Amino acid sequence: MSNKLNHSMSLAKPDAVDISNKQKVALAIGIIGLFILTLALFNTHFPHKGLFLTLSLALIFAGTIIYSRDAYLTTLEGIKNDGVWFKSISSRGVWGWILGVILTAFYIVLYFYPQYLGLGKDGAENTGLVSLFDPLSNLLSGRNASQWFVYGTLYTVAILAFGYKFMLKYRHNRYQQLRTASVMFFQLSFAFLIPEFMYVMNSDLPYYDLKSIWPLNYYLFDEWSVKAFLSNGNIGLGLLLFGIISIFVITPILTYKYGKRWYCSWVCGCGGLAETAGDPFRHLSSNKMSAWKLERWLIHTVLVFSVVMTVAMVYSYLGYDHNTFWLTRGVFISLVMGFLTLVFAGVMYFKRHELGKDAKYGAIGYFVVIVLLVTMHLTGTSEHVLFIKGSDLRAAYGIYIGAIFSGVIGTGFYPILGSRAWCRFGCPMAAILGFQQRLFSKFRITTNGGQCISCGNCSVSCEMGIDVRAYAQKGENIVRSSCVGCGICSAVCPRGVLKLENDTMKGRINPTEILLGNNVDLMDLVNNK
Repeated sequence: MSNKLNHSMSLAKPDAVDISNKQKVALAIGIIGLFILTLALFNTHFPHKGLFLTLSLALIFAGTIIYSRDAYLTTLEGIKNDGVWFKSISSRGVWGWILGVILTAFYIVLYFYPQYLGLGKDGAENTGLVSLFDPLSNLLSGRNASQWFVYGTLYTVAILAFGYKFMLKYRHNRYQQLRTASVMFFQLSFAFLIPEFMYVMNSDLPYYDLKSIWPLNYYLFDEWSVKAFLSNGNIGLGLLLFGIISIFVITPILTYKYGKRWYCSWVCGCGGLAETAGDPFRHLSSNKMSAWKLERWLIHTVLVFSVVMTVAMVYSYLGYDHNTFWLTRGVFISLVMGFLTLVFAGVMYFKRHELGKDAKYGAIGYFVVIVLLVTMHLTGTSEHVLFIKGSDLRAAYGIYIGAIFSGVIGTGFYPILGSRAWCRFGCPMAAILGFQQRLFSKFRITTNGGQCISCGNCSVSCEMGIDVRAYAQKGENIVRSSCVGCGICSAVCPRGVLKLENDTMKGRINPTEILLGNNVDLMDLVNNK
């Protein structure tokens, strides 16, 4: 640490904490690892690609681990004011914007210009950065790397390395240790290794990340995907059925028991990256009322788009003759509309009082979807759905939602919008799980309002922009569809006010109004009680 005197009398310490010499060495080690990748990006020829790739990844790991150990193991356990708002990289300063631009540019190239990363087209050999990963790809699956293998490797390295850093930072909290170990395990095994091994066992099977559930896995029901699964016997059929069961059986049951945290904070790769590599930026998520209103409209609009797009894609390759196949276009549309009607009617009957005025918006959304589905059936042709070519509709969703929103904006804007911009504003899976969590889950965050000192640590650390302190001050349970149950609010509370619980549905939602002077007739209030 620097020995220079800090003459400031501010309790908030208005300058960033200096880093030690060991941390500077660790940064240098990690930067050397990144420099090797940068050299490969500019098509530098390495005589032994496997050796240099191993060296690069090892240096990145080593630099992160050394830095993390010196940063956190030399201090007491627990979360304190670490000056995040006074560090340029984590307070939308110059370094934050530079990092945001670099990440955004990388995602744009990854999704739209992979040739600049060195991807060989039409059977040509890979060059540049992609070719550096060829030895690892050949070791795992016997094929040359693609831009997605490069991305998957770097993604996994980021979650593992920064996951270790996260576990050191929150080492005082057992829940955070288990949760982080879970996302590290699922990313390494289910998202990275198992799909590669599946290719070795059966190269005809389409890529399938077993933990990626529709609508995140929006290509599961594409015609080419369905045909590939069905043409590979019992294994392919089993994987397709597992995807369907995950949607209608596994997801509702687990959400009922544990809330959406079972997926968003324990399994999902997007959430895993946000919680580990994105942890230094969690406080940048806006908790303004305007942001909350935008979140509600935007994420449900994406969900409606996802549902209609998926139905349209399946509809486009079904026929009209029930003698050829029983699932005709008419039967399929009828089943979808019947299911949506059943869900809508059930929610309105059992949960209308909990939805309040939101019931009106839910009804509007339901009727919009029904009208779109009816229009699709009445105007559909062999190639066009809703007067749009089916393949174009699917491509539009893949580009605007799957690429630009979830990748370019969702991850590239970590240093600007916070770590969960995609999860909060755009993820259709989060919308479905949030709907289930709000209406019939046992999960809630309980608060002990009498112990709250209004420090604001909880609200600052909430990556979903929830004003946790407002709930804590009133002693009101936090039951929000956007809450991913990460538990950081509880981990940073100095008084133990917040607790993540699974309990009965009774008394789960306990709104508590704040009494403000003459605005309340106390006698009327007592009589009503």
